[in-house]
Amino acid sequence: MENLKSQLEGVGTVAIAGHVRPDGDCVGSCLAVYNYIKTYAPQIQVDLYLQPIPNIFKFLKNSEKIKSEYPQMPAYDLFIMLDCGDTARLGDAAVYFEEAKKTVCIDHHVSNTGFADENYIFPKASSASELVFELIEEEKITKEIAECIYVGIVHDTGVFQYSCTSAKTMAIAGKLMEMGIDFTSIVDKTFYEKTYNQNRIMGKALMDSTLHLDGKVIFTAVTDADMKAFDVLPKHLDGIVNQLRVTKDVEVAVFLYETEEHGYKVSMRSQSEVDVAKIAMKFGGGGHIRAAGVTMYGSISEIRDILLAEIEQQLELGS
Repeated sequence: MENLKSQLEGVGTVAIAGHVRPDGDCVGSCLAVYNYIKTYAPQIQVDLYLQPIPNIFKFLKNSEKIKSEYPQMPAYDLFIMLDCGDTARLGDAAVYFEEAKKTVCIDHHVSNTGFADENYIFPKASSASELVFELIEEEKITKEIAECIYVGIVHDTGVFQYSCTSAKTMAIAGKLMEMGIDFTSIVDKTFYEKTYNQNRIMGKALMDSTLHLDGKVIFTAVTDADMKAFDVLPKHLDGIVNQLRVTKDVEVAVFLYETEEHGYKVSMRSQSEVDVAKIAMKFGGGGHIRAAGVTMYGSISEIRDILLAEIEQQLELGS
């Protein structure tokens, strides 16, 4: 795929969507593409579908235009999927993908098999937002589009600390900063700043954490009862697995939170030895070598033991 502009030629309707439980990269990349189309191709009808986004991202331009309901629609001329490794992760928006006349996927997950008509998939990229930057003519990146892209890059690189950060990533971030965005405020308010209840639930998760495999793995879980007790939602749990990851001498951090009875969303992070994407993919999930996720069913202890066995096997084999 040469660029985004070429995909819009002769198109009358476009649907954009990202993965369920949208994070910063998903929201940022989707809104960057949406704002590009609204600004430079106003003749195109464009709809953006995402589950309700965290309030911290609602300062981004046109965030209020995001649709979180999925009515029956005529087939879109073009469906653009961002930051999503498979159609199952699209949730209810998958029907628009299946019915669209043409599909495009812009993604950086190593588990992505390239299932769209046009694919722009680079697992070594820091984020889908970085790829969006490459696909838009640089002179057409407005300050508002730059904010969206910067948010996405910041969140998927952990403010430029994860191994997915490259020299190219930093160069792109520098160009975005030169466009006049308030980069310090974006980092503080969307990445570091937490509510009181978010800090409390993180504190509980850390207090309840346990070490395994000679201290190389740290594990913790948050139940539905915990979330109700601290008056938080799943979207408020961002940051817990990353805080676990920076524990001294830990190679893998594993964080579970309950999504339904006996159902848990698993987030894994690793330092340098374990390919957590390989583990996630084995159980139907996906992601990146050092950051991956999956939904698993059973008791917390059952899921913990299954994952520990997979991690131990990789550690013994030297990954």
